[in-house]
Amino acid sequence: MEVSCEEKRALLSDMLVELQNCTRCPLHLSRTNVVLGDGNPCSEVMLVGEAPGRQEDLQGKPFVGKAGQLLDKMLASVGLSREHLYITNVLKCRPPNNRDPLPEELTSCKPFLIRQVRLLEPKVVLTLGRYSLWTFLSRGVKISQVRGKLFYAEFASKKLIVLPTFHPAFVLRNPKYEPIYKRDFQKLRELIDTLNLRLSQD
Repeated sequence: MEVSCEEKRALLSDMLVELQNCTRCPLHLSRTNVVLGDGNPCSEVMLVGEAPGRQEDLQGKPFVGKAGQLLDKMLASVGLSREHLYITNVLKCRPPNNRDPLPEELTSCKPFLIRQVRLLEPKVVLTLGRYSLWTFLSRGVKISQVRGKLFYAEFASKKLIVLPTFHPAFVLRNPKYEPIYKRDFQKLRELIDTLNLRLSQD
């Protein structure tokens, strides 16, 4: 039975309440806010990053710092915005000092990402960064070798098209990659248009 957009929003709100009480890993000791996700839960396109940063922890929303500004710029360059997509992270709480996620943290948080994918049923997932890539494909895959390529994967009992690309924070540190980054978003746009993916509630 198809779940309405309103029902999806309500179930995501319930999940956020559940996460606010989550003590599965030590990250709950240092977080300010849980960062579940943002955007349009009715979209068939999901963007998945790695973990919240400082601004995300403070505001409770994903990609609101400088990396988020670059992400918004890339989306706008292909006629997209946050209202067209659902954005989340593999981890829902910020690792101290923005360090890399630990294996036990990824394991603890993965069930929530699985539930998000099952609920929202995206057709396409754009992975941002290696930890997101490894979650959907396999650990150890190098982004430099697979970015911009399409992969078919099964995750959360759903068949997905996965398009890997860099995390925007990496591109901020390495501006020479921005033209390549933009091409990956152009590929996302082409995929949306080719598959006629739903981007709104309509």
